[in-house]
Amino acid sequence: MLTVDVHQHLWPPVFVDALRSRRAAPLVRGPELVTPEGAFPFDAQSDDPEARIALLDRDGIDVAVLSLQSTLGIEGLPGAERDELELAWLEGVQALVAQSHGRFRALAPWRVVDGVVGTSVGASALLDERVGREVLSAADAAGGMVFVHPEAEGPAAQDVAEWWGWIAGYSLQMQRACLAWLADGRRRYPALTIVFAMLAGGALFQGERLAHRGVDLAASVDPGTLFDTATYGRRALDLSIATVGAEHLVYGSDTPVVDSTPTLDAIRELGQAGALALRCGPIARFLG
Repeated sequence: MLTVDVHQHLWPPVFVDALRSRRAAPLVRGPELVTPEGAFPFDAQSDDPEARIALLDRDGIDVAVLSLQSTLGIEGLPGAERDELELAWLEGVQALVAQSHGRFRALAPWRVVDGVVGTSVGASALLDERVGREVLSAADAAGGMVFVHPEAEGPAAQDVAEWWGWIAGYSLQMQRACLAWLADGRRRYPALTIVFAMLAGGALFQGERLAHRGVDLAASVDPGTLFDTATYGRRALDLSIATVGAEHLVYGSDTPVVDSTPTLDAIRELGQAGALALRCGPIARFLG
């Protein structure tokens, strides 16, 4: 069975060109990426398809599932600008998928599209019915898969640590999105397979607290609700497995945003449970 990384980001040249042509965030300006959160170094080499396949080979991973990260702030753009960027990314990445000899698959940003693995959305799709109803309903009607990722936090206050949004912002978004799903999502979207990035920001760690309100977290997580492992290590993985079982974990790395090695090493230390996460069995049927 294939080993799969469900959480990678790769920008095709047509998308980078679209970002370079912009005058407002998100944009690429020389060696910088500018988003609503600030300016960051931009390294075009991280999006080289051959280099990325070489990283897959290094890690012993057969397939990477590519998505357009919602942390760029594209969701906040006017409709025409947003569509231009999302569709440029999708067109470019589908061409890369076709040329990858099976090493890449893609998720369509905020839309259901034939010929891809599924749909990627930001956390707001679950936190605001007005935002998410259309795309989640379409994915549910198709019996599809949705990958949930945090969204741009906006600029940090000057007196706040640089890591604040990465930890407090993204993690809390994902916790709230996951808890919204557990509260009512399955009733609304019974046929949907859903994958929460980064262990849903630690939502699985709230089981004992939920129990005080009469909620059995393990019983609430059904077979179609999954959690990717991106950015976490052995202690978090052990606790997640103890809470919901290894069958609900799928391997995600968040390449190239972070180095895949620490999480991948921790997963492989888990033995059979780690092998189960790497095979991503619950989503194998979507890979084609």
